[in-house]
Amino acid sequence: MKLRVLDILHAKGKTKYWLYIQLGLSYQNFNKMVNNQTQSIKFENLQALCDILECTPNDLFEGYGN
Repeated sequence: MKLRVLDILHAKGKTKYWLYIQLGLSYQNFNKMVNNQTQSIKFENLQALCDILECTPNDLFEGYGN
C-alpha cells in the first residue's frame, strides 16, 4: 500500500511544509511517512491527516496494483 499524501496536497494546492506544521510531528517521522518510507502509521496520525486534508482513509491509500 502507498500513502497518497503528496498527491492530495498537490490537488489542494498545499505544501509539505504546511502539512508538517499542521501535524506537529518530528520532521524525520513526517518525512518518512509522506515519502512512504515507514512500516506503520499510528491511528491518531491517520485521523489527523484525514481531518487536516478533509478526506477519508480510503482517499489516503492506494494499492500496489493501482
